[in-house]
Amino acid sequence: MECPSLAIFLLLLVLVAPINHHHPYFSIVVVSSPAADTDSLNRTSFPTGFVFGAASSAYQYEGAANVDGRGPSIWDTFTNKYPGRIDDGSNGDRGVDFYFRYKEDVKLVKDMNMDAFRISISWSRVLPAGRISGGVNEKGIMFYHRLIDELLSNGIEPFVTILHLDLPQALEEEYGGFLSPLIVDDYRGFAELCFREYGGKVKKWITINEPWTMSSYGYDEGIFAPGRCSQWVNPACEAGDSATEPYIVSHHALLSHASAVNLYRQKFQQWQNGEIGIALNCFWMVPYSDSIVDQAAARRAVDFMFGWSMEANVGERLPKFTKEQSSNLIGSYDFVGINYYTTFYAIHNSIGSKSGLRYKTDSLAEWRCKCQSLLKIVSLIIISRIKLFRFVVNQLSFPCILLINAAEKDGVPIGPQVSTIASCIINSLHNA
Repeated sequence: MECPSLAIFLLLLVLVAPINHHHPYFSIVVVSSPAADTDSLNRTSFPTGFVFGAASSAYQYEGAANVDGRGPSIWDTFTNKYPGRIDDGSNGDRGVDFYFRYKEDVKLVKDMNMDAFRISISWSRVLPAGRISGGVNEKGIMFYHRLIDELLSNGIEPFVTILHLDLPQALEEEYGGFLSPLIVDDYRGFAELCFREYGGKVKKWITINEPWTMSSYGYDEGIFAPGRCSQWVNPACEAGDSATEPYIVSHHALLSHASAVNLYRQKFQQWQNGEIGIALNCFWMVPYSDSIVDQAAARRAVDFMFGWSMEANVGERLPKFTKEQSSNLIGSYDFVGINYYTTFYAIHNSIGSKSGLRYKTDSLAEWRCKCQSLLKIVSLIIISRIKLFRFVVNQLSFPCILLINAAEKDGVPIGPQVSTIASCIINSLHNA
């Protein structure tokens, strides 16, 4: 496939957020701060197909947790049962009231002259019991019709994520959610409902947002829903196994993704003329020192996130794919989204964790931070983004939407200085 131009999905600030095989070009969407000083650039500075947009996710934005027949998700359970797991004790019961005020937010997107807006479908809002046999919530279905119609009527293209971490609590209680192979069929059923209802309007689908985040934070560290991990990793976890469960969850997430893509291509893509992919996240890694082992650790850590795991290190803990499953996974995307949040320093660790086996230390690379000046941090942010962009395009050869986030994890608190960072990043990517 020849791609005469490149595109990037740059998420710097997102409105009021709490925290094809037919590609004529690499699609890229850039979300920038409206206050960013980019006077030296304008729309004509970027290639055709370069799209500016903003993004959201259902649980963080919508609120209306108990309104119009919505069922609970694992995040509702996690934040309400364990309020101490969230730094300020907040939850998504109200979010930013997007369910009731989405027209105001769409107007903000339009006023910022953006081309696209990424949303996600709340699985438990349209299927409170998690599957179609448990009943379809028509009020939930119609909400997303209204939202998508509002975007389109304002000239904004909807990018729709099918699952953004908010698995229905009903499926978690019934069989353990992504720990069970049963999730694949239920996810496929949910995806088919989305394609059938919205596929005539939606031309960009993302199957799952950040499977790595779901498996690592949810099942290795226990800091995201459903909050499972080994107790020696996090005493707050009531159950879990950090050595095995992240791999099982990743395995079933990939199978779910492939199943939805195959379904879309077989039944919907030809007449709906859309594209489908997955959104992955990655922290860029910089060697902690100039030593050969730290340089290797940095490369290994990046590979570990993109490749999920390395069989030589994980052995029997790594779930196996059948030949048919592998065949379905190969090429199961028209684009790949990359969410980049920050950069860590990687230092070689030949023994992993002394306390026991766990996913995070299987790469034999520790993640470190360094106390540095703001100027040094900003420089590292910009350089790392460019390196990741080139790595994805040149080494992985992904047809790519690059989703880049700048927030507190970068070491730079959200504030006026983010506008300067936004300007620097956009200029740097323009020149990359």
